[in-house]
Amino acid sequence: MKWSDVGSMPCSVARTLAVIGDRWTLLILRNAFLGMRRFDEFQSQLGLTRHVLAERLARLVDEGIVVKSSYQERPVRFEYRLTEKGLDLYPVLLALTAWGDRWKDDGNGPPMLLKHRTCDHVFRPVTVCSECGEPLDPRDVKPMPGPGWRVQESEATAHDAE
Repeated sequence: MKWSDVGSMPCSVARTLAVIGDRWTLLILRNAFLGMRRFDEFQSQLGLTRHVLAERLARLVDEGIVVKSSYQERPVRFEYRLTEKGLDLYPVLLALTAWGDRWKDDGNGPPMLLKHRTCDHVFRPVTVCSECGEPLDPRDVKPMPGPGWRVQESEATAHDAE
């Protein structure tokens, strides 16, 4: 399978990775959540080439994750703001942050703390069940086919051969 075909798989992880699954895109999103909006801010902070940044931002715009709007006429300059679809990626970034804080901190602790404005406490992100509120342990989750499930041709052919 080619990487370009990943987005057509009947898998939500694969389809999401087809959109945001490279390091630069995730770092652009991280910076957007930290309040960056302008091309030059992204470019100077991340240090990637202007071409790569322009390509990744255009993809995020095309996918409806960020919206591009002009903030200056001469010369024309743009800013990029997260849309509702983009804001829905926040739990993904929080999960990556939590994993990195636990496993990649080199013994120094997390490089950034997160404070919940409502209760004014520093928190660590946790994933909980939407129904009972209990923290989720992967050993306690049972995957089942959903309404969007479709059998891959290779699976169907193997099944028919039996």
